[in-house]
Amino acid sequence: MLKNPATKYRPFTPILLGDRTWPSRTLTHPPIWLSTDLRDGNQALIEPMNISQKLRMFNLLVQCGFKEIEVSFPSASQTDFDFVRHLIEQQLIPDDVTIQALVPAREALIYRTFEALQGVKRAIVHVYNATSPVFRRTVFGLDRPGTIQLAVAAAQVCHTLVAEQPETDWYFEYSPETFTATELDFAKDICDAVLDVWQPTPQHKAIINLPATVEVATPNVFADQVEWMHRHLARRDSVILSVHPHNDRGCGIAAAELAQLAGAERVEGCLFGNGERTGNVDLVTLALNLYSQGIHPGLDFSDINRVASIVEDCTQLPIHPRHPYVGDLVFTAFSGSHQDAIKKGFAVQQADNLWEVPYLPLDPADVGRTYDSVIRVNSQSGKGGIAFLLERDYDLVLPRRLQIEFSQVVQQAMDAEGREMTSTELWQLFEQEYLQAVAPLKYSSHNLAQTDSDRQQITATVLVNEQPKTLRGQGNGPIDAFLDALDLDIQIHHYEERALSRGSDASAIAYIEITRPDFPGALYGVGIHANIVTASLLAVLSAINRIVQQMDDDRQTQMLQTIKTPE
Repeated sequence: MLKNPATKYRPFTPILLGDRTWPSRTLTHPPIWLSTDLRDGNQALIEPMNISQKLRMFNLLVQCGFKEIEVSFPSASQTDFDFVRHLIEQQLIPDDVTIQALVPAREALIYRTFEALQGVKRAIVHVYNATSPVFRRTVFGLDRPGTIQLAVAAAQVCHTLVAEQPETDWYFEYSPETFTATELDFAKDICDAVLDVWQPTPQHKAIINLPATVEVATPNVFADQVEWMHRHLARRDSVILSVHPHNDRGCGIAAAELAQLAGAERVEGCLFGNGERTGNVDLVTLALNLYSQGIHPGLDFSDINRVASIVEDCTQLPIHPRHPYVGDLVFTAFSGSHQDAIKKGFAVQQADNLWEVPYLPLDPADVGRTYDSVIRVNSQSGKGGIAFLLERDYDLVLPRRLQIEFSQVVQQAMDAEGREMTSTELWQLFEQEYLQAVAPLKYSSHNLAQTDSDRQQITATVLVNEQPKTLRGQGNGPIDAFLDALDLDIQIHHYEERALSRGSDASAIAYIEITRPDFPGALYGVGIHANIVTASLLAVLSAINRIVQQMDDDRQTQMLQTIKTPE
């Protein structure tokens, strides 16, 4: 690093706003949420999502409650264009959801965008061009009037094309890209010029979006910029003021929250903060920050594990275990004093009272998590090395939540023995807990076939309390078909398979984490076999058996009676 960075970098010039009002305000309601996971988030992926993954992500966003979703950059690729057409032609857009498409301020690309959106019931066309001095000078070779003319010409093209498709309820959004590095008077002038073309009204507003394309200053400076625009924009009563924070300085959350205090009514971002460079603002954290202050965000993250699992699958990006609210370890106490305080807090916490449990700003149950299900003791005796020893000596690479779950089993055994365990003893305990969980359901055999509709059909023989039953089911794959055959209302939260070369003669291991509506939390099952499908079925039965073993006799009987041999 440079000994004197001042020779290369200069600090951002503060905004002259001595009468700023945002510091004395308080957030009292959620913003309008816009998810750009399918556009900004997607373009930041090493491998962008295919249409199947995009559909899965779109459905998740709808289920979470997003009413505005930026679905693509249709002029950028055929995949994006085709995805928009698929949503429209297959009528997959709910009536209360508005899709948004991004397009640069270029005539040909705007025509292509309107072509992609043809026939949609309601849409936002999001136009942008970069406005900061370095972009005007270095990238476009334009002065201020030339930059404004570029934006105005694009706005006029949009206005013309809207008239040609009157069956659609059109809305416009304009972003002065690189707003945070743009002179405020010029940002106002270019936004006002675009609004003069669009002529929004209080009944049919336009969106002016202020992107922190690159986060260049502290969050208070961004709030000052937003409040200045909030005060000075023309047609303010006909404008929805939006922000699109990025996280280059690690302050995206704070910037978005202060921007709302400063007058922003809408926030664009991504689930868990995916996006270019350090990412967009994290909408899950923003929403749950509001929730933890007693303000319902209007979004549903009551099953945060499922949301995280789908996002990880679609983006192929892991969520950090310390990620706020959702990380695998955020409700986990390693410190003995922390655990003691938390347990005492739970002991006195009343269901109808305000939440006051030490170290936990949010009740894990509100996001579908339980403290008991993720508790992990890491004392001086070295129990934190469980996963390391099993991987080193037995080639077992345990999923993170299985590590946490199994550590509780080890803790109980060590408390009973009063001593540390060797890796051999850990393996034996693992076998006993997961691989020998063969009652009351025990695998016998299975056969797979393909149906006419390209689905998997399974015929499986399972011993139920030592009585053989032949079950049949169909699904998207062998596991889905097996669950259909069992018909026990089981949902899979996580599935993982690995090659296994040591610690067993078998060659494959499968880990499956399952839940059931009448069972709190989730439990893992493990299967080992030379055939990975068989290993997966063994893992399913292992997990179910572990759930059954925690039920009383009446519930066990009731659950097992639902398994019926088909006629």
